[in-house]
Amino acid sequence: MHISFAVFADAANLSQEGKLNILGVFDAVQVSAFPSVHPRTHLVVRLKGNVDDVGKHSMTLRWLNPSGDELWVSGGELNVGAPADPSFEMDLPVIALIDLPLSEPGRYVMQLEVDGEFEGELPLLVTTGVPVMQQAGALYS
Repeated sequence: MHISFAVFADAANLSQEGKLNILGVFDAVQVSAFPSVHPRTHLVVRLKGNVDDVGKHSMTLRWLNPSGDELWVSGGELNVGAPADPSFEMDLPVIALIDLPLSEPGRYVMQLEVDGEFEGELPLLVTTGVPVMQQAGALYS
């Protein structure tokens, strides 16, 4: 089993057909002050697996601030069933709805582990300031 991709997003879900829908992917946020929390963040991870991956697996998420301090850790269990067609890789989407604590400006990382093995990390740049909204253009006839 391996991670195909991981992103932070404003929203995500699985359709009735099993399609993964992701809205508002981001890799940077601005906050007005610290400490702060970026609420209701969707962490979307797409795992890929094959028939050898059928069974129980663990997944661990570690949220680290720019100083390397672990702000939180969370884990869960994945129960992978047999694929309908063993000749294809299985899509195993994981959607976690989390509040991200932010203690200081800089580069944060979400570390991802599967079965106790480090699989990768997802960075998030956090800065201070008030975001500037750009005015959308308009067409008149």
